[in-house]
Amino acid sequence: MVSVEGQAVKVKVDKGKNTSSILYKGQTIQNIAVGGYIKIKKGFSEMIGKIEGEFITEEKDFSKSPYKSTKDKINRILNIKILGFLERGVFQRGVRELPLLDNNCFLLQKEEFDEIHNFVGADDEPIEVGTLEYDDGQKIELGVNSLFASHIGIFGNTGSGKSYTLTKIYRELFKKFKNNLTFTENAKFFIIDFNGEYSGANTIVPNKKIYNLTTRKAISQINASDKIPFSENDLTDLELICIMADATEKTQRPFISRALKYYKKVEATHDSLEYFKNILHQRIRATLKMSNKDKAYTLIDYLSIIVNNDDNKNLIESIEWNNKNQHFMPRGGTSKELTNEEIENTELFQAVSNYTFPIDVLSKVIHFLYIQLIYDVYNDKAQNDHIAPAVNKLKSKKDDIRKVLNTEGSQPLFPYGQNLVVVNLNDVNLEIKKTLPLLLSKKLYAEQKVTFGQQRNKSLNLIIDEAHNILSKESFREAESWKDYRLETFEEIIKEGRKFGTFLTISSQRPSDISPTIISQLHNYFLHRLINNNDLLAVEKTIAYLDKVSADSIPNLSTGTCIIAGLLAQIPVVMKVNKITQKENQPISQTINLLEKWSKEKQK
Repeated sequence: MVSVEGQAVKVKVDKGKNTSSILYKGQTIQNIAVGGYIKIKKGFSEMIGKIEGEFITEEKDFSKSPYKSTKDKINRILNIKILGFLERGVFQRGVRELPLLDNNCFLLQKEEFDEIHNFVGADDEPIEVGTLEYDDGQKIELGVNSLFASHIGIFGNTGSGKSYTLTKIYRELFKKFKNNLTFTENAKFFIIDFNGEYSGANTIVPNKKIYNLTTRKAISQINASDKIPFSENDLTDLELICIMADATEKTQRPFISRALKYYKKVEATHDSLEYFKNILHQRIRATLKMSNKDKAYTLIDYLSIIVNNDDNKNLIESIEWNNKNQHFMPRGGTSKELTNEEIENTELFQAVSNYTFPIDVLSKVIHFLYIQLIYDVYNDKAQNDHIAPAVNKLKSKKDDIRKVLNTEGSQPLFPYGQNLVVVNLNDVNLEIKKTLPLLLSKKLYAEQKVTFGQQRNKSLNLIIDEAHNILSKESFREAESWKDYRLETFEEIIKEGRKFGTFLTISSQRPSDISPTIISQLHNYFLHRLINNNDLLAVEKTIAYLDKVSADSIPNLSTGTCIIAGLLAQIPVVMKVNKITQKENQPISQTINLLEKWSKEKQK
């Protein structure tokens, strides 16, 4: 030991130990090298350090030394970082004390090396996921509880193997507990799959429910089983409607809240349809007696949308506006205001008798939003320009939402006997890709909080592939208020989720795009090859205990190799992920072989 500067230590190597390997107790073992480990003995204390670099110095006065060769004058110096210590043979991360200058250093024995790479607690269950990259004989096992009862981040450039790693760790989990009914009943796993990588029939495991969503087909061509089941209560939840409407917090959200309360009030009546028809008649009478032309025609348009269900047919042909006296009057008749009888004879009023509620819940909700907007604008409680955009936004998504959500049945989201659900978003448009993951995450988290309060043995693992699509801190395609709401929702899940048995796994090729708050709250990391400097900085700033050797190796990791770091690993290690032997169990993420495709002869 030649220098101690906090956790940074410099160690002089014995000149007889400068070979690449040494013979010890009849075994050839690897000698000290950058990336390896040494043991520092200080009395009865044993500290473990990692070699981060090395350099050489020369003896100043070689002529007076007894050395026979010029190479003997070279001193090999190692830069060591203290990682932890051994206590009763068990490795503990952290610094309890620092070495002294005269302390001796030793190579690790096989048992000590194994202990440092033992990431499974005494009360945990192991799953084998790979081998040490620089020592194929050293298998890497991870504890089920320490890994899956945590927030996980899997990062790497496209083609680096991150999808493979995600598939591997969850496949090993399901293989281990495949015959455990308690596991099936108590644990739920929900994958949001943007590119269809986990939607193969046997990817991860065959016993799962896959929702292959699409917005490119007509509604009539989509099977109900390929839609996500949503009850009427689900879809009339204030939070979910606000998500779909991109509602602003201070103006549009209170309006939607009033409309949904009114919706539930009407639904609770003995004959909700007749009650609603009476409301329509009242609104028509009030509107046709207004003295504000612009406001009146706006409300008539909304009433026509409700009564005629978006048909553009003119429902006020029998009346016209009197510009002089500012009121409606019979077309071509006297200039007097409309009587109650004349109002009741208008096409608009008469059409109410044929009105029925829409079959789908969302269209029905939109009708109640319009009736609330009519009431608020008429009574000067809201301005049309402030509220209408939210209603129009919801209306524009209505048909696409109907294509991906099924509100007509009562099927559970997780079918009986299946606790893994994959939502395939590969065939949906951008609006649904942005909205639906937030909507589903919000719903699942809210349900889990209620469930966990009643049964604390229930857990939810929410898995988001290509997470930068919905967790980005920067987006120019949405309003600031909507972006803030989206990020706050997921930040709440990752900050508070553990209290309610909810754990988040995110996979992304652009960690620098994801909210720093979310990245910083992750507990365990699988870091594949990252080349972009912003991504590297985001990772290094977040993982304070990532040593220099590991950090420097990230851009050069081979495909299928990753660095494991986090609370489950005492020290960061470079791991080669074990192969998934059956191709059908692998993610659908392999790079296409162009030569193979181009060389194939066309089948006759």
